[in-house]
Amino acid sequence: MDSHSATNDQEIIQDFQPLFRVYKDGKIERFMPFTTVPPSTDPETGVQSKDITIDPKTAAAVRVFLPKSGTTDSGSSPKLPLLVYFHGGAFSIQSAFSTAYHKYVGNLAGEAKAIAVSVDYRLAPENPIPACYDDCWAAIQWVFSHAGGTGPDPWLNEFVDFRRVILAGDSAGANLAHSMVVKLGSGHVAGLAVIHPFFGNGEPDKLWDYLCSEPTGANDPRLNPMAHPDMLASLGCRKVLVCIAEKDFLLARGKSYIEALKKNGWTGELEVEMTEGEGHCFHLFDSGCEKAGLLMKRVAQFLNSV
Repeated sequence: MDSHSATNDQEIIQDFQPLFRVYKDGKIERFMPFTTVPPSTDPETGVQSKDITIDPKTAAAVRVFLPKSGTTDSGSSPKLPLLVYFHGGAFSIQSAFSTAYHKYVGNLAGEAKAIAVSVDYRLAPENPIPACYDDCWAAIQWVFSHAGGTGPDPWLNEFVDFRRVILAGDSAGANLAHSMVVKLGSGHVAGLAVIHPFFGNGEPDKLWDYLCSEPTGANDPRLNPMAHPDMLASLGCRKVLVCIAEKDFLLARGKSYIEALKKNGWTGELEVEMTEGEGHCFHLFDSGCEKAGLLMKRVAQFLNSV
């Protein structure tokens, strides 16, 4: 290849910093790298974890966390709430297996004394939307295959109280969690927790348009649920917790979601947690700070209230 061709191949055709950049030769350069960690038993909390591939064709997988819960006096296993968690990262970065999300979801499982299933889905743009939604739905179906006590994973069969299932996520993961509750309909999920949620605002979104396999428009119900009041009114859970942060660049989107739930006929119980002086997903970037600890306790409290 001559130098002119090499230069052309390195031409930038899409630039979505600080997330990623796409070159003419197809290379994707990500600017927020992360490391992954294997499942383990946390020496401080006693929370155990393991990985399960739920679809070998797509490599969709989950990391399951089991808190140190012991047994009842009768020797039987206690039934625990189940948290299904969807990681954030603009649909294009991060993983359920990353250091940040392994630590966060594991600690949340320990704090709440809940089983947690952290979903690892295919990332865009290599796998355009709706791949991530499809993988999350596959994970939901896998989870509920245990509702009768005969699913493939013994932890979910033995320990989960399927009357107390909560879906949660942060940023793009909050979007995915909301979409899964909508798709499930009523009678399956007790609660939804969205942390610093990413939703559209009715205006064109260049990143969303690029990540989608085909044009969907600014009011795609996955992107902008606030534009679909009937869907919000029928949101199939009893309780919703919306966590927002004062300095989050997505604060207005979170507030719009809160107002839409209030005004569009949803009859469940809405809780709002505002963190003053902090930005988007601060609890992941500075997990040891006091406010991150308070936010985790608030989410754990919500999990135990359903």
